[in-house]
Amino acid sequence: MLLKRGSKGDDVRKLQEKLGIEAVGIYGPKTEEAVRAWQAANGLAADGMVGNGTWSKMFGSSSSSPAPAPVVEFTGELKIENLRGHIPDAVLSQIPDTVKKFNLGTPLRLAHFLAQCGHESAGFKFVRENLNYSAKGLVGIFKKYFPTEAIANAYARNPEKIANKVYASRMNNGPESSGDGFKFRGRGYIQLTGKANYTSFGSAIGEDLTKTPDKVATDYPLLSAAWFFTKNNIHLIADEGPSDTVVTKVTKRVNGGTIGLADRIKHFKEYYSLLT
Repeated sequence: MLLKRGSKGDDVRKLQEKLGIEAVGIYGPKTEEAVRAWQAANGLAADGMVGNGTWSKMFGSSSSSPAPAPVVEFTGELKIENLRGHIPDAVLSQIPDTVKKFNLGTPLRLAHFLAQCGHESAGFKFVRENLNYSAKGLVGIFKKYFPTEAIANAYARNPEKIANKVYASRMNNGPESSGDGFKFRGRGYIQLTGKANYTSFGSAIGEDLTKTPDKVATDYPLLSAAWFFTKNNIHLIADEGPSDTVVTKVTKRVNGGTIGLADRIKHFKEYYSLLT
């Protein structure tokens, strides 16, 4: 297969949904830019075209369409109570509903999922993205948007301005002046980001979260993370086993790299031993 600028159809829509941009079914400049960014973040040649290699790495299948995820029914046999004292009770109470809705009903899937959530949120403590960067930090992390400290000084220590700058005009967000960047900044245990993702997650649970985006942090921090996990077929990677290699693969899909890998592996082993 080969998808490139000018391609149309269902495969393009699936690609756009995967990238968190508007799924219009036409491969235009925004799709090409998003593909280039994804390829660069995942160690592929950033040519902006989707051939079998990119599709396979993105969806876990080299076929023209990603295979449907096998349904794993929640049977009530997961030893969720064994996690008490290892994760906060507030998180524990969210697990049964999350497992049922987003296909995480095996010890392997749930342990991989919770290990990633725990690390990404610093032990289930943070449900909103921290964008309180200094000018030096902005240049180091968002150099594309802040090439010099002189430019960054106008944004330093102002999370709202920073979010509106770095998330502008992508993920279905409007321009910097729209305020969408801050409105749809990262929330939840795996930092759901961008209007497109808020819209899609809201549709999945039957609620318009574009009107009440902070509910991702207050009401759905675990559920939003599970939606992201299964939408990106990460639960299928988790099915490959309990090895460090699999934790690494899951981490790369969640994080785009291997930051905090040792901590993720540690917690995966802890949760998996408790759930089995």
